[in-house]
Amino acid sequence: MPGIVAALVEPFLGILADIWRRRVLIVGGGVVFGLTLLLIAAGHHFWALMFAFAVQYPASGAFVSVSQAALMDHDPARREHNMARWTFAGSVGVVAGPLTLGAAMLAGGTWRELFAVFAALTFVLAAAAYRHRYPNHRHPPDERSASAGPGDDPAPLTFRDGLRQALRALRRRDVLRWIALLQFSDLMLDVLYGFLALYFVDVVGLTASQASLAVAVWTGVGLVGDFLIIPLLERVPGLAYLRVSAAVVLIVFPAFLLAPWFAIKLALLGALGLLNAGWYAILMAKLYAAMPNQSGTALAVNNVGGLAGSLIPLGLGAVAQVAGLGAALWLLLAGPVALLVGLPRRAE
Repeated sequence: MPGIVAALVEPFLGILADIWRRRVLIVGGGVVFGLTLLLIAAGHHFWALMFAFAVQYPASGAFVSVSQAALMDHDPARREHNMARWTFAGSVGVVAGPLTLGAAMLAGGTWRELFAVFAALTFVLAAAAYRHRYPNHRHPPDERSASAGPGDDPAPLTFRDGLRQALRALRRRDVLRWIALLQFSDLMLDVLYGFLALYFVDVVGLTASQASLAVAVWTGVGLVGDFLIIPLLERVPGLAYLRVSAAVVLIVFPAFLLAPWFAIKLALLGALGLLNAGWYAILMAKLYAAMPNQSGTALAVNNVGGLAGSLIPLGLGAVAQVAGLGAALWLLLAGPVALLVGLPRRAE
């Protein structure tokens, strides 16, 4: 339910980010996010928690995703590099979150107290965001701005104008390509991550502790990979790196599925965690580049694509129910195949 609510609300937040006050969206989203953390910390009933999470998801879209759009507008010439830094920061959170929870438990704390601490930190971040200056919202090229005289400012866009811009973007082949590639690349990112523990327990036959070790290797090596991609993109074009890494993944992933021993599987899993580093960052940067001065709308159209992508785990689960999870995971090869087929052969 929280995911459905976010999928319905966040496209409109993206459009608002291009036509309205980004500071209000970011700071307001941060405040609401912090309040939902407090509600979760204090909640003892299912519906209270359901309400908190259903509000928190789109609040995160306003607080976090619109901040990403603002970062992309800060230095358009370095979108790939800044997205790589953004992704690394997210990987730090993925690794640090469970460690922080474990440390709190060892210290005698509870997850509720930890949520309250995170709420306080969120309010501090929202206050810092309030003090930051954001550029005025841009006016994507449309019929009115094209007809304006050289000394005229284009009229401010309305929400209907912003919605029209988003629908127009969804008819562009270059935009649709990056949206599709983002969804296919996720097969080797969050989709694989979501099935890892189940795969090692149900298919490989390991214990829960061994499966948790595999997940820890994936997240830990992924953190290293996301760090290493930052200097790599200073020397290597993003599209060239994507082609090479996708080709290698096309070899390593089948080897991972076929490997008979846990140690080999673990080593190959670590290699996959390194090879897929930068996939999201580079592809998302290309989507932003395809829609200059429309970073909020780029978020909106990508969220629309995410609606279709959200059905992928359900489809994999249905296949696994019939053919087994081991067989279903072979379908994830569609990710690197799509990159090799769909990436342009020259920089755009």
